[in-house]
Amino acid sequence: MISTQRIIYCPNSLCTHPINPVDNSLCASCQTPLIHRYLWAIGSSVAKIQPGEKVAERYEVIAPQIWLDTQPGKLPDIPEEIPNEIIPYLRLYQQRLYLPQVYGFVCSQTEGVGDILLLENVPVDEAGNLYPALTKAWQQATAVRQVYWLWQILQLWTPLSELGMATSLLKPDNLRVQGWCVRLLQLQQSGKPSLKHLGECWQPLVVTAKTQVSEGLQKIVQQMCSPQAELKTISAELNALLLATAAELPLTLKVTGATDKGPEELMHNEDNCYPSSNDAINNSLLPRVTIVCDGIGGHEGGEVASQLAVQSVKLQIRALLQEVVEQTEIITPDLLQQQLEASLRVVNNVICNCNNEQKRVGTQRMATTIVMAVQVPQCVQTAGGWHSENAHELYLVNVGDSRAYWITRDYCQLLTVDDDVTTREVRHARSLYRQALQRLDATALTQALGTKDGEFLSPLIQRFILDEDGILLLCSDGLGDNHLVEQSWRDYAAPVLTGKLSLEEAVSCWIKLANQKNGHDNISVVLTHCRVSPDYLVPVHQKKLQIETIEEKQVEVVPEEQPLQAEESELAESSQVLLELDISATTQTSVSTQHRHKPLVLLLGLLALLVGGTIGGLFAWWQLHPQTFQQMCRQLPLCSPRR
Repeated sequence: MISTQRIIYCPNSLCTHPINPVDNSLCASCQTPLIHRYLWAIGSSVAKIQPGEKVAERYEVIAPQIWLDTQPGKLPDIPEEIPNEIIPYLRLYQQRLYLPQVYGFVCSQTEGVGDILLLENVPVDEAGNLYPALTKAWQQATAVRQVYWLWQILQLWTPLSELGMATSLLKPDNLRVQGWCVRLLQLQQSGKPSLKHLGECWQPLVVTAKTQVSEGLQKIVQQMCSPQAELKTISAELNALLLATAAELPLTLKVTGATDKGPEELMHNEDNCYPSSNDAINNSLLPRVTIVCDGIGGHEGGEVASQLAVQSVKLQIRALLQEVVEQTEIITPDLLQQQLEASLRVVNNVICNCNNEQKRVGTQRMATTIVMAVQVPQCVQTAGGWHSENAHELYLVNVGDSRAYWITRDYCQLLTVDDDVTTREVRHARSLYRQALQRLDATALTQALGTKDGEFLSPLIQRFILDEDGILLLCSDGLGDNHLVEQSWRDYAAPVLTGKLSLEEAVSCWIKLANQKNGHDNISVVLTHCRVSPDYLVPVHQKKLQIETIEEKQVEVVPEEQPLQAEESELAESSQVLLELDISATTQTSVSTQHRHKPLVLLLGLLALLVGGTIGGLFAWWQLHPQTFQQMCRQLPLCSPRR
């Protein structure tokens, strides 16, 4: 049927007047932010449905295959049994930054006509327009971005091939770009394409590539089209070209962060972040390393876990970055990701051993989430032939539900995936995302640092290239909950990028907003302003921020199947004793077996660390004045976490 009036419903189920004009951003009745959720429709009958029609009395057709859900607070139609054709979408949920996810179905009322599949998280902007195809944006892109787009496609090749969906990467119109990021419209299955097929698809792009990368890309494509093509070799050469090209760009980083205990009824702050007001400005890790941890297990457990994690990780990353600087050859992304994972396992085991020492079990075990960004300054020879000390690599690590966002003047992208029950159910192909959100335990964590032995830890570690001006936001769920970042980034991040707001003021504003809008948890915010453009903005006047430290988080961890300048936080006495212990032995043990001067030795050190990771924490405790430490551990009371 043809819609005569464009309307959208308020998602607030308690709203008494939920109907709004589609152009509104807030509900006129209750001021709830309206959700404009654009979907991609797939099915044999979709082409016959014209723009302006309304389907199933809720979906407005904006353009061919682009539909707007005018009732986003209502659960879409979901079949009782999950169809086989959508299982790859579910299995690949961890790649949601690049791939769409299944929203629901529109059941067909016509015999012989199949149901219509609806996809969300598609490459459509806030106005309902498709992002440009990669082929359309190619010639206007910089050399770095051209290589970066191809690198992303190559990284998707293996996971999509394993599920028979690699053909999706061969369809030019299916590959869209949102700034730096390659995004697919849908998954497509057809045959078993090889690297040769991918190379043939790249050939027209290579012909029009920027001069400084065209020769290198041509050699790579020739290798891809040869019978002896090996993915590992091609990936290494493409990575080397990417780093050599990115290294020619300037890079300026500015960082600030703060943590706040939240509403007055919270007595303690279990969050911890780096940097904060307590960190020296000349700290050697700044501005390359940023961390947010959100403790779990009662204030005397959560605050210990989060601060111990931050301190331990800082020492290990400091040693890792020193080793990277001393290397004469490029360290591959795989190796750096393995090293970061190994370091996280050691930190996990330190917290886990403390739980075991105190005989904490189940929900009494203290733990912490972590989201960490590490800008790795590899020294490479640029495409122009000179040596650069930074190749613009950014590694992002997360366990739990603390989040990272990349924000530019034009868009805000969630980079991380929460380790919660919703994610688990989707990845195991037991439920669609919107369906899983209806569970009572939907947001319960499935993993966190310290809940179980490091052998079972599965952190998500991603590598990005900084090729544009933007802001990297790390935050705990005190800010990340209820889509608050997505709703407010234009007010606080975009002004920083235009020079109208200082980084410190943005942190302060976001903390105040989180207290006003969410107001249920501790809040940590760390911002990194990344600049690659040569022109520097005139700095705004920065007034001294004085935000009263206001603290706490209790989250049940569900076992996974086969997780402003602020005042110094006041710790419980028993917690302070733990944190005053010298933990350098822990982290020095973890890095002492790391690589030295050659990648081969680095790999051997990594393997030694992985093998010893499960006992690393025990050894560390033996080093840390064991008698005194054990006495303090026994004095630490067990806190029953709130549900």
